[in-house]
Amino acid sequence: MEENKFNFSEDELNQNSKQNSNFDKDNVVEQSKEALKEDAKGFFISLKTFLVELLDFRDDTDRDATIEAIKCDIPFKGATAWVLICSVFVASVGLNANSTAVVIGAMLISPLMGPILGIGMSLAINDIDTLKKSLINLTTMIVLSLLTAFLFFWLFPINQDVNELSELLGRTKPDIRDVLIAFFGGLALIIARTKKGTIASVIFGVAIATALMPPLCTAGYGLAQGNWAFFRGAMYLFTINTIFIALATFIVLKLLRFPMLKYANSTRRKRIAQFASLLAVIVMIPAVMTFVEVWKQSGLKNDYNSFITNEIKSNYELWFQNGIPKYDEKIIVLYFNGEITEATKTDLRNELKSYEAIKDFKLEINGNKNRGFDKISDAYDRAIKDLDQKNNTIAELQTKIEALQEDISTLNQTIEQNINSLNNGVSFIELAKDTKIKFTDLKHLGYAKVLESKDFVTVDTVAVANVKWSTALNDSLKRIKEKELSNWLIQKLNIDTILIKRDL
Repeated sequence: MEENKFNFSEDELNQNSKQNSNFDKDNVVEQSKEALKEDAKGFFISLKTFLVELLDFRDDTDRDATIEAIKCDIPFKGATAWVLICSVFVASVGLNANSTAVVIGAMLISPLMGPILGIGMSLAINDIDTLKKSLINLTTMIVLSLLTAFLFFWLFPINQDVNELSELLGRTKPDIRDVLIAFFGGLALIIARTKKGTIASVIFGVAIATALMPPLCTAGYGLAQGNWAFFRGAMYLFTINTIFIALATFIVLKLLRFPMLKYANSTRRKRIAQFASLLAVIVMIPAVMTFVEVWKQSGLKNDYNSFITNEIKSNYELWFQNGIPKYDEKIIVLYFNGEITEATKTDLRNELKSYEAIKDFKLEINGNKNRGFDKISDAYDRAIKDLDQKNNTIAELQTKIEALQEDISTLNQTIEQNINSLNNGVSFIELAKDTKIKFTDLKHLGYAKVLESKDFVTVDTVAVANVKWSTALNDSLKRIKEKELSNWLIQKLNIDTILIKRDL
């Protein structure tokens, strides 16, 4: 029988089936990958759209109102001048009293922010007239603030140790944090200013965070006391705040594409634009230099503090006393109470090299040979003995005090018994109750024994009762009642006579 060419063996059919199955699986995998890629692409597009809608504030910007509002805050005269003077006095009082709340109040009422925003805005929109006005007003404000603070601290000098005034010292040593606060505070301020319906809380918060007024008052204190280190440090902090707030304003307005001011004369427009650009660059140069310098100083301080904490204070065998970093001279001076061996000095110098910012510094180590470990141990032992002796003395005194307290308590009880006990052991409290029951119109009763002398030679003891009757009784009834009371008290107390005195 002739074999049909279309007849396939069972093995061939199985092999073809497997190939078709693998081909289908590959197609499914490829389709799944493509679908996953499309889903991921759609997710990232959605995320991008969400973030853009969340962070984009250009559509919520009122350019004309922003420019007009900033220009209105630039002029410095009349009420604004007096507000500035008052805020300087308030800040100076707060620094003098080391009161954070008062200093914050001065920040809120200070009008210094207006010309600074004017500088940043005028550079961004090429407005030279506004720039001139802003610079003149800011300079006037600074001079007036320094003069007012100088007069205050000259008339009312600080009576306590300046090192204890944290509010004053905090304005003399700016670091990288002050730069970041000024820049991001300025960003928040100008973004809030450009929003339709200005966010007042943001403006108040930036006024507190950037703290323009306290540094000027601290500089005035430095002038009044001849402390040039305070003056330079405070003016440095004020300069940082001013530059970076203006820089933030410039950047935001450029990003928002505020319209540049146009001039009829094209040559003048080009010259002014070039001048504004040059001035913007000049302003940014010290800003960048300030940031780099402060960043460098911050790194030096952080590494120095880490070195002291990790390598010295953690070693309890080292009796560390004090450390003085001299950053300009690249020297660190260390003082110890005990004697420092050469091996320890070498180890500290090697450890210093592991701190990047201060690895090139020279380490000067000063130990006190007269206060070696053995002598310090002896001094410690003596201190323990003295402490034990003092504790024993305190215990003895405590015992005596407890005994005296018991005697005083006994005497008090005896006195109270004598006071409360009248003739024949009659209690005054019981007597008062019985008297009130018998004489309902009686409002007050007092009893005492009084010494008297009729011939100024002999002395007698007389019982006296002070009484006060109801106002409803007339004098005749009161006399009758008093006679009855006298007889009753004589009988009750078993005494010969008693004097009744009426309180009006």
